Amino acid sequence: MTMASIDLSPLDGALRLIAVGEMLMVALVVARSGASAAIRRGTVLLLACVIAYLAHTVGGPLAAATPVGFVAVIGATATPLALWLFAHVLFERAPDRRIATGATAILLASVITPAIGGWCLVIGPWLDRLGHLVMALLAIDAVLVAVNSRSDDLSEKRRRFALAFVAIVAAEALVIVLAEAWFGYAQEPVTLRITQALLIMAAGLVVGGALLEADADLIGGAVPDQPPAIDDAALAPAEHVLRDRLIAAMAAGAWLQQSLTIGDLAAQLGVPEHRLRALINQRLGYRNFSAFLNRHRIAEAKARLADPNHVALPVLTIAMDLGYGSLAPFNRAFREATGQTPTDFRRAAFADNRIS
Repeated sequence: MTMASIDLSPLDGALRLIAVGEMLMVALVVARSGASAAIRRGTVLLLACVIAYLAHTVGGPLAAATPVGFVAVIGATATPLALWLFAHVLFERAPDRRIATGATAILLASVITPAIGGWCLVIGPWLDRLGHLVMALLAIDAVLVAVNSRSDDLSEKRRRFALAFVAIVAAEALVIVLAEAWFGYAQEPVTLRITQALLIMAAGLVVGGALLEADADLIGGAVPDQPPAIDDAALAPAEHVLRDRLIAAMAAGAWLQQSLTIGDLAAQLGVPEHRLRALINQRLGYRNFSAFLNRHRIAEAKARLADPNHVALPVLTIAMDLGYGSLAPFNRAFREATGQTPTDFRRAAFADNRIS
C-alpha cells in the first residue's frame, strides 16, 4: 500500500478538531486573564476567526450551506484582518481605520457576492481574487508591524516574541492565503492541509503560551500618566552613572532630534544599546522608546500650544521643532497622551484663559 492510496482526510480532520480545542482553551483563559482589555479583545477575536476557519474546513454542519455555515465562512475570511488588528494591538501601533474599513468591505463583498447569485456571479471570481490579495497584504503588513516594533521596543521578551510572531503566526496566515488562492478555498491537497493544521497548532502553542504567562512585559497596560518613580537604592553603580548621563542628555535637548532612535542615543552616550534599553525599560518603566521620547515632547508641546507668545505658530512647525518627522505621528502621540488633538488642546487652553 502506497502513501497515495491512504486516505489521510480523517487525520486532517482530527488535527483540526484538536486545534479547535486548543484555540478554545487559550481564548477562554486569555479572556479571564489580567491582560489589558485591548489585548483580550484582540486575542479572542483572532482565535474566534481561526476557530471558524478550522471548523468550516473540517466539514460537518459548519461547512454546509446554512446560515451558521455562512457565518463561519465570514469568520474564516476575516482571519487575516483579525491577525492584522492583533499585531497592531500587541505591538502598540494604532491601526489605520481607513485600511480596516476598506479591508472589511472587500472581504465581506468577496463572501456575500457569490451567495447572492445571479449577475453577482459574474464579478464573484474577481472579488475573490481581490479578497485574497487583501488577505495577503494584511498578513504582510502584520509581519512589518512586528518587525518595525523591534527597533522601538525596550522589552527583550517582546522583541523575541516579535520574531516568533513573524516566523510562525503571520507566515502561516500568508501560506494559507496563497494556498487558497492557488488551489481554491478548502481544496488544497490533503498533505498540505495536514501541514497547515500542524502549523496552526504550533502557532497556537507559541502565542497562547506567551499570552498565558500574563507577563507584564508582553501584555501590560498603558504607560502611566506620571513618570514612574526611580528607586535609587535599586540601581547598580553603573546604572547610576548611565541614568545621570541620560538625564543630562535629555535636559540638553537630545529628544528634539528628528528620527532619534535608541541606537543613536546610545551612541551619543557612548554605551552599548542593550544597556540603555534595559535602563529605560526595567528601571525607568517605559515599554518602548517612543513613549520615553513622547514624555518629553508632549510636555513641551502642551506648553507651547498654551503659550500666548506662540499662538500664531502652526501646529506643524511645533511638531517639526519637537523632533517629529511629520504631523501625523505628532497628532497621534498627542491624542494618546491628552485625549485631544493639538488644535483642540490649544483652543481649549485659550478658552479657559478667557474665562478665568
